[in-house]
Amino acid sequence: MIRRIGTTAAAALCCTLAGVGLVGCDDEAEPAESSESSDSAASDEETDEAGTPGGAGVEQIELDGQTVDVNIHCAGESAEGQPVVFLLHGGGEDLTNMADLQETLSADGQVCSYDRLGAGGSDAPLGPQDFEDTGTILGGVIEEVASGKPVVLAGHSMGGLIAARYAPENEQVAGVVLLDATGPNAAADFAERIPEDVEGPAAELRAAQLAVFEGQNPEQLVFADGDVVPAGDIPVRVLQHGVQYLAELDPEYGEGLEEDWTAAQEEWLSLSSDSERTVVENAGHYIHTDAPEAAVEAISDVVARAAG
Repeated sequence: MIRRIGTTAAAALCCTLAGVGLVGCDDEAEPAESSESSDSAASDEETDEAGTPGGAGVEQIELDGQTVDVNIHCAGESAEGQPVVFLLHGGGEDLTNMADLQETLSADGQVCSYDRLGAGGSDAPLGPQDFEDTGTILGGVIEEVASGKPVVLAGHSMGGLIAARYAPENEQVAGVVLLDATGPNAAADFAERIPEDVEGPAAELRAAQLAVFEGQNPEQLVFADGDVVPAGDIPVRVLQHGVQYLAELDPEYGEGLEEDWTAAQEEWLSLSSDSERTVVENAGHYIHTDAPEAAVEAISDVVARAAG
């Protein structure tokens, strides 16, 4: 299902493919459903200055020789031998988007989420970011609240892409769940799908989305395409949307975008020799809100196998 946004074609693609895993358009898009429900989840808990319920609060992490404030929220109790789960939100959003999922999972263990630079209660980026920068912040968050413990990363959309880039270089990662994650070669896929000489609304869509890939997004993240780097044999679950909302984007190119998305999810299977892809038939891009039971099952499965 397509997020309700502004009326121009460019806004539609920017937000819907923020919708599909790139970056949000906060000036145009309505708040995600789970952001509204997060208020009730926090109603009985103390909040920090950033409005985040309980948890670790704002911590300072070093990036490029400077300290930045990162907003972190943890819930649940850490069990001996059980990995700590880290939820990574999509682009243009913040940790409140996954608040309901975090609350459910925290009944069985410790679950943490955080706002990346440029999101929610965290500092703005120091400048354009790459995946090394986002990895530094993620690593700092993990060190702050789960030092020495194994972790499971569960990332939605752009958060999934960041998780998949981080995992192969960090042995502390014991499992990964990708919730309709942005593909490893999303920029090239998109540029090839909608040709450079196209005209009309499709041209606006192309220009808007390529600008996002080049860093014109709230996190200033520049998307660098690359091959999937294996992370050994850690358990990996890849969940893909089943509601074909991308096909509605453009009468000529929408179906091709769905084909590219499926191919990208299949590419992510190369992240581990123990990987599995599931199409969640009743879910659009926001699998964790459209079909939360599917997200909970996948994350719980990976946690159990990683702890085994």
